[in-house]
Amino acid sequence: MSAAGRGGGPISELVAVDIGGTHARFALASVAPDGTITLGEPVTLRTSDHASLTTAWEAFERRCDRPVPRAAAIAIAGPVTGETVRMTNNSWVLHTGALDRQLGLDAVSVLNDFAAVAHAVARAPDDQLVHLAGPDQPLPELGTISVIGPGTGLGVAYFHRFGGPDGTRGYRVQATEGGHIDFAPIDSVDDLILHRLRDRHRRVSTERVVSGPGIVAIHAALAALEKRTVSETDDRTIWDKGLAGEDSLAAAAVDRFCLALGSVAGDYALAHGSSAVVIAGGLGYRLREILPTSGFAERFRFKGRYEQMMASLPVRLIIHPQPGLFGAVAAFHVEHG
Repeated sequence: MSAAGRGGGPISELVAVDIGGTHARFALASVAPDGTITLGEPVTLRTSDHASLTTAWEAFERRCDRPVPRAAAIAIAGPVTGETVRMTNNSWVLHTGALDRQLGLDAVSVLNDFAAVAHAVARAPDDQLVHLAGPDQPLPELGTISVIGPGTGLGVAYFHRFGGPDGTRGYRVQATEGGHIDFAPIDSVDDLILHRLRDRHRRVSTERVVSGPGIVAIHAALAALEKRTVSETDDRTIWDKGLAGEDSLAAAAVDRFCLALGSVAGDYALAHGSSAVVIAGGLGYRLREILPTSGFAERFRFKGRYEQMMASLPVRLIIHPQPGLFGAVAAFHVEHG
C-alpha cells in the first residue's frame, strides 16, 4: 500500500472499525503490496458499555498483545456528511475531523457503513459472491453494480466500475439513503401490509417492510388476512421460527419478505442503471439457502416491459463474514493509496 503517514513511510497496517448502533467491531488489518487485504480476528464491543469511540478504542488496545497501528479505517452506521456524526441508536458523537488527534492516528478514513460494504463487494474475490438469480456469471468488469443489504434497516449503495484508455481499471462508491424511499405494493397482500403500516406511520418507507424488524408487520398482516389472533412477538422470534420451519405463519412471513426484497432490489437496479446486483447484510446471509428457491427472482424480474432486461442481470450474494471491516480497509486504500 502506498499511503504515507506523517513520518513519510508507507502504511501497510491499520485498524479497521465498523460502528453500529449496538456493537463496534475492531480488527487489525494489513494491505499487501498487490492490494490484498488481510483481516485479523475481530473484537466486538457493545457501544452501550463505552462512553465514546475513544474509550472503546482504548479497550481494544488493551486486548491487543502489541501496539496497534497508527492508522484507521472507520465505518459508521449513519450519513457521513459533515464534521460531526451523531449515532442514531447510541449516545456516541463522532467528530470526524478530529479523530486523528483524539485517537493518536497518523492517517484515518471515515465513511458510511454501507459504503464500506459496497467497497467490500467491489474488492471481494468471486468465490465470496454466490449466485442468487439471473445468469450465473461473475460481476461485470465495467458498469454500475447495486448493493442492497437488509438488516436492522435497509442499506443501499452502488459502485461504478470504469476503465481508462490505457487499460487501467477503477471504481467509485456512492452511499445512499435508498432504504427510505416509499414502499410500493405489488399485490393485494402488499396492499394490506401497507394499509396496516399507514395506520401507525405518517409515511411508509421501504425499510419498514424490507428489514429485520419489518418481518413483524408482514407477520401481523398475514395473521389478519387469515383472521388469526396472534400474540405480539418480536422480530427475532419470527425469523428464528420461520427460518427453522417451526411455525407455518412465520415461514409464510419469511417467504413474503423474500418477495418484497426481490421487488425493491429490482427497483434499485432500474434506478441505478445497474449491470448487476449484490445482496448483502446480515439478513441476506441468513437467507442464502432460501432466496434462490423463493419468489425473489420472479419479483426481481417483474418490471413490465423491462422484464427481459432484468432477467439478464446477474444477482449475487456476498458471503464475506465481515464485509464492513473488509470494505473500510478497501476504502482507506482507495483514499490514501
